[in-house]
Amino acid sequence: MAKKPPPILEMRGIVKEFPGVRALDDVTMTVRRGDIHSICGENGAGKSTLMKVLSGVWPSGTYEGEIFFDGGLVQFSNIKASEHAGIVIIHQELALIPELSITENVFLGSEIVNHGLIDWDEQRQVTRDLLARVGLDVDPNTPIKNLGVGQQQLVEIAKALAKDVKLLIFDEPTSALNEEDSSNLLDLMRSLKAKNITCIMISHKLNEIAAISDAVTVLRDGRTVETYDVVAGKVDEDRIIRSMVGRSLDNRYPEHVSQPGKTLFEVKNWTVEHATIPDRLAVDDASFVVRKGEVVGFAGLMGAGRTELARSLFGRSYGQFLGGDIFINGAKKNLTNVQSAINAGLAYVPEDRKTLGLNLLDSIQRTVVSANLKAIIKGGLLDLSEETSVAEKYRRELQIKTSSVRDGVSTLSGGNQQKVVLGKWLYPDPEVLLLDEPTRGIDVGAKFEIYRLIFQLADEGRAVIVISSELPELLGICDRIYTICEGKITGEVNAKDTNQEELMHLMTLSSSTVNHSNEELAPASSSETQTRD
Repeated sequence: MAKKPPPILEMRGIVKEFPGVRALDDVTMTVRRGDIHSICGENGAGKSTLMKVLSGVWPSGTYEGEIFFDGGLVQFSNIKASEHAGIVIIHQELALIPELSITENVFLGSEIVNHGLIDWDEQRQVTRDLLARVGLDVDPNTPIKNLGVGQQQLVEIAKALAKDVKLLIFDEPTSALNEEDSSNLLDLMRSLKAKNITCIMISHKLNEIAAISDAVTVLRDGRTVETYDVVAGKVDEDRIIRSMVGRSLDNRYPEHVSQPGKTLFEVKNWTVEHATIPDRLAVDDASFVVRKGEVVGFAGLMGAGRTELARSLFGRSYGQFLGGDIFINGAKKNLTNVQSAINAGLAYVPEDRKTLGLNLLDSIQRTVVSANLKAIIKGGLLDLSEETSVAEKYRRELQIKTSSVRDGVSTLSGGNQQKVVLGKWLYPDPEVLLLDEPTRGIDVGAKFEIYRLIFQLADEGRAVIVISSELPELLGICDRIYTICEGKITGEVNAKDTNQEELMHLMTLSSSTVNHSNEELAPASSSETQTRD
């Protein structure tokens, strides 16, 4: 039997407290050199906090316990100190400057200087090589603001690889990536392992953990539940789930009987020009329908136009509108801005919650009511008592982990921030919900609750549209699925009659081969009853 490598990292008895909350309680973890070590746990379990302690975001003196790295006791005063030691963290929330180029972001604070001047040619060449390593074929001069969320995530990884890294921490690295790009990233992690670079991966995607891990640590309520070695490709996902949530989940998706009614939401010939590339169509003549009580999915690769379609439908908040019609309950609607979309009964939960879904300076309770302030105005003034009452209602229903709804949304974990965004858009009581990656960054137990909520909304007669990069998720919760490629809708299938291979084929059809006939894209009969297990 091969001798196991020595540890590169030991964290012993780590305790981290915030006002009123013990986020970490005697956490212990050992990571071997050259391993890919996964950390699992529900939202709020302490995963990101633990990594922030390790990487110096929370400096020595603000926590209890000891950290041993690369053979010695370390006490990092800031992120620079941990990076100097060879620890680099890629945070779940991106830390890039939108107005700067990829090259400028990669070398920000660590520029290549020759004779007192920045060597831009060398920086661009190194950036080009780093982008190739992470599978991103983009000009290094491209401004970050012109990239999608998934592409920005790859830039973050390239930026980390530019440093002399010994331990690379990935905090939800694939949460914004599609299946193909996620697979490429896992391959990248394997290549790093081959070069003896140790990786820690925080992820809620159990299939990725199973595929790549050498060891797994599970946290629950700020404590270490267990750490055990695994063989990549042979991880017991059910064991991880039981450790994470304290119970067994027999099915990943709730049982549900779908009974769609008449057409509630219809889009005809919707066409939108790209926001930053003139004469390029982000959405090209898209037509589709969603019925009352129906969950309809949209599948597509990164840049296919899914998010652009959803944002443009929600009050034309993306790109340049060129044409098309929206009908709600058979009535044509002219939704020229976000407020008109809200008034018409639409709600949009965005993919990028930090930029588009939240004001990080606001409290939880102010955020929850922000899309429907008129409902809590009495005598021309905001009823602050009602504001608190509404926020408490959604805190309970969505199981948002917080000590008080008066806390800032910036204090929450990424998954709990997503729940706040969901509460914000449920409060206006919409008829049509556009959910763009609604379970991004949410653990398996919380995903189950979100799925139940989606089914509940459908059962109330609403039309629910779900955009997701996870094809099993779409197959598990949707009645029908539309595929989109290069801004065109390339197919429409019943979820119970298709599989991932067929979806991937439709998602990659060339625009020149797409048949736009109404007959081919006609929805399934509204009289069908479908059961989802």
